[in-house]
Amino acid sequence: MKVLKFGGSSVGTGERISKVASLVKAAAETDRIAVVLSAMQGTTDRLIDAGRLAGAGDDGYLEKIHEIELQIENAVSTVFKDSVPVELSVFIEHAIDEVESICEGVRRVGELSGRTLDRILSFGELVSSRVLFERLSIDGISVEWADSRDLIRTDKRYGSAMVDSSRTYTQIIERIESSDSRIFILPGFIGSAPDGSTTTLGRGGSDYTAALVAASVDADLLEIWTDVSGMMSADPRYVRNVRQIASINYLEAMELSHFGAKVIYPPTIQPVMAKGIPLRIKNTFQPADPGTLVEAVSTDRSNIIRGISSIDGIAVLSLEGSGMVGVPGFSKRLFDALSRVGINVVLITQSSSEHSICVAVEERFSALAKEVVDVEFENEIRVGKIEPLRVENGFSILAIVGDNMKEHTGVSGRMFMTLGHNGINIHAIAQGSSERNISAVISTADVRKAVNSLHEEFFSDGRKQVNVFIAGVGTVGGRLIEQIRQQAEHLSETLRLNIRVIGIARSNRSLITEEGIDLDDLSLSLDLAPAMSISEFADAIIELNLRNSVFVDVTASETVVEVYSRLLAKSISVVACNKIACSSSYARYRELRSLAAEYNANFLFETNVGAGLPVINTLNDLIRSGDRIQRIEAVLSGTLNFVFNNYDGSDPFAEVVRRAQAEGYTEPDPRLDLSGMDVARKILILAREAGYPIEIEDVSITGFLPESCLTGSVEDFYTEMLRQEDVFKQIFDTAASEGKILKFIATLDNGKASIGLRSIGPEHDFARLSGKDNAVLFFTSRYSEQPLVVKGAGAGADVTAAGVFADIIRAART
Repeated sequence: MKVLKFGGSSVGTGERISKVASLVKAAAETDRIAVVLSAMQGTTDRLIDAGRLAGAGDDGYLEKIHEIELQIENAVSTVFKDSVPVELSVFIEHAIDEVESICEGVRRVGELSGRTLDRILSFGELVSSRVLFERLSIDGISVEWADSRDLIRTDKRYGSAMVDSSRTYTQIIERIESSDSRIFILPGFIGSAPDGSTTTLGRGGSDYTAALVAASVDADLLEIWTDVSGMMSADPRYVRNVRQIASINYLEAMELSHFGAKVIYPPTIQPVMAKGIPLRIKNTFQPADPGTLVEAVSTDRSNIIRGISSIDGIAVLSLEGSGMVGVPGFSKRLFDALSRVGINVVLITQSSSEHSICVAVEERFSALAKEVVDVEFENEIRVGKIEPLRVENGFSILAIVGDNMKEHTGVSGRMFMTLGHNGINIHAIAQGSSERNISAVISTADVRKAVNSLHEEFFSDGRKQVNVFIAGVGTVGGRLIEQIRQQAEHLSETLRLNIRVIGIARSNRSLITEEGIDLDDLSLSLDLAPAMSISEFADAIIELNLRNSVFVDVTASETVVEVYSRLLAKSISVVACNKIACSSSYARYRELRSLAAEYNANFLFETNVGAGLPVINTLNDLIRSGDRIQRIEAVLSGTLNFVFNNYDGSDPFAEVVRRAQAEGYTEPDPRLDLSGMDVARKILILAREAGYPIEIEDVSITGFLPESCLTGSVEDFYTEMLRQEDVFKQIFDTAASEGKILKFIATLDNGKASIGLRSIGPEHDFARLSGKDNAVLFFTSRYSEQPLVVKGAGAGADVTAAGVFADIIRAART
């Protein structure tokens, strides 16, 4: 014999009930079957509302009952197109009248008891099962209907009654064995107390009804038909690319269902597990899908963990105090106090010092829990042996489940490392000796990110999703976006990185799309983007709380820098092309470095020096490997190198600078480059990365621009340079007469930083630098005679964007 249970979504409309009838008839061709039905989708919720409205003296309960009546009428008219059986019409009419009568009585009394509510709720399953019974009867099928209240015996815990399994099994066996019908139909969810009053088995209790029927008749198989194709590796509401679990054992299924997997009601497993009856979860709307098979031993051992689940609405209760140490009985008294008022403990953890014990309960019981526990320990609290119970709300329990975990070391380490890398704080931890479940209490706000992060760690094909937020879409920002668009497929295939641009900020407008921005039509999207300050943009990033988030600053704005610390403190990596942060005060530089380390985020700024050249990375590698920096010499301005490579006195110096600006080598105000301030910031950054706590005022700057060129507008600057052409010509002629060339060189020597224009001979390492090239010479303990040289293009939008892109990839892979 097989037992089939159909959930509320499976019988939610007339069309769906007809589909269920077809599935039942097909199953009955090869087996004798028992069918258990839930109420039509939404009916139980409406019945609860009706009862509560009536209890509050509100005649709005009539509207709720009317909504149920319309739903049933629509379904019945669809299932029975010609005419509705008289018996069914009478049954439904009587049931509705009874519910109205009960609710009216509740309204008059002004009280809704658990007993009365259970009686009201029984209506949903009774009607849905009768509709299916009548449909099959008209089709000439051998079918019998039974009221589950005559078969399932329970205690009087209305709302979540405990089943007397022995009596229930006997009743079911006797009834089914006494029947010759091919199909046996029962309403789920309901039973009866010893006095004959109606009881319910808890929300989701129809699954449990089916399991009881299956266990009583030693069924060959129990099928739970729902609206999904089995159990999934995680909640599809949180994770897009969930995997269907093909096979799972009873204990794993029990753990997952207890910790929030909604596909199956947790008590369902126990009866079939005791009898060794396999359970298969099927999809009513895709019946050909194999679904999930739950059995004693799973044949699928392909994954270390079977699934990830979570429970929301959790409160953490902490009882602590020095008076607990070495004194037996505190835990017992705590659990007894909670048990007396019906509060279930869902997680327990205790420190080995015995100074504290922490338990998790449903948040709705937190106030009651504090009340009863503080009363229980009133004397100890009064004399200061323990503290009053501390209650913290707003938590969830996250669990990874799988029998295969016990055969693999480091699973908990991977779990906690993944959560930590994404800035998810763990409030409490619990793991049983079976090693089947590792649970952690985390903030409810972090659940989505946590589940996605763990799913990516344990179930992905190695691909990692990186969520990028970009501030600035100027020349470099635009090239960066284009490079990301062009390289997306390549990165996915070669580095297993899926880079999605989630947000883009431009001046006072920002575009954020959680699914990822379409980079092919970006201009129009940005033009239509809402007004948003950079601070609001940062708030939105934090609010989204996505895993593997990277913020990219390709502006030159001080305002953008101000949001770095907030982002790093939320474990959001920062990639900065903007030099302001690292060249401002040393205190700010250290703060950002410290925040990145403290919150396990990356703070990368390779393009601050040398555009796309690996200057900072090389410096850090030298230091990390134990080398000591003795001296650094560098040409760090592509602008100045271009200018002095192209100035020979034949054209005015001002015209060469204007050409450099036209080709995109200078800042909008070229004085920032020609004054040497940009180079000073770069050598300052290198000095700090080398371990020297210096400020910009400590950098010795020997300029070559006359003071008169530093005032007025940009056009005034060009006019003044033309007037001062003799000064620039003399500098060039002096160097040329000595057979030398001009280079603007930065030096760091034993912590002393300096920059200035120097004349160098043809033998110098910098003599052959052309165009916009940069070069950095590292003299170290290992490279004392022959320096390590990093050389290449040090300016230009494409190479700078490529350097930023490389930092994004570096942040994503660490």
